[in-house]
Amino acid sequence: MEVLRLEDISKQIGGLRILSNVSLGLKEGECWGIIGPNGSGKTTLLNVISGVLRPSSGKVYLYGKEVSSKPMHAFVHLGLARTFQLNTLFLPLTVLDNTLFAIKGTKSYRYRMLRSLDSYDDLFTEAREVLLRWGLWEKRELTVRSLSYGDQRCLELVLGLVSNPRVVLLDEPTAGLSAQEIAIFKNVIEGIQSQRTVVIVEHNLDVIFELAQSFIVLDHGEIIAKGDKESIKAHPRVREVYLGPER
Repeated sequence: MEVLRLEDISKQIGGLRILSNVSLGLKEGECWGIIGPNGSGKTTLLNVISGVLRPSSGKVYLYGKEVSSKPMHAFVHLGLARTFQLNTLFLPLTVLDNTLFAIKGTKSYRYRMLRSLDSYDDLFTEAREVLLRWGLWEKRELTVRSLSYGDQRCLELVLGLVSNPRVVLLDEPTAGLSAQEIAIFKNVIEGIQSQRTVVIVEHNLDVIFELAQSFIVLDHGEIIAKGDKESIKAHPRVREVYLGPER
């Protein structure tokens, strides 16, 4: 079943064309990697898919329904989650408070602002289950600011999953992480792949070639190659603009 389709997506900001006629179809349970040089349009593509930016032309479909003009916040309730290059957590608050806010955002009563979080027993039950599942329960009373950068990145991904999305977009999830933190993060991503469609933008080629099964390569906003790991590694244009000569 195809869950995400891009049809001739182009994006222009001012006089600069950032994406040109990008088309792609992703099926349920697939993991795709998006790679390419800096400035090739990778993050912009994720922004268009997730509603942060609207395409200048072309259409985005989620589960067969066009969503090109939907606002960013609507995508959570359409089954799509997104992480960013920079963490978007509430740094002064605790791990538990961040988790409670994320879960409350998925509820029908999310707009009730004057009632204390302490009065929602179901939120605390779900938060405990989430943090236990991903090994963060023991750190629940720590402020996010005091966590290691790796734990912050892991928490952001975990909070993106509380809405039970079917499509997950990850923008450079291992940037700035140590080798040990990357190993932990890879385990988290591998743990969600079988149940969701995952799209990863990543400069660490060892990581993305291990996690993803299919790839697109962008250069100056255009897809220059599409395929599996071996075909991408052997593609002459990809080697010229991104991977470099074979050693």
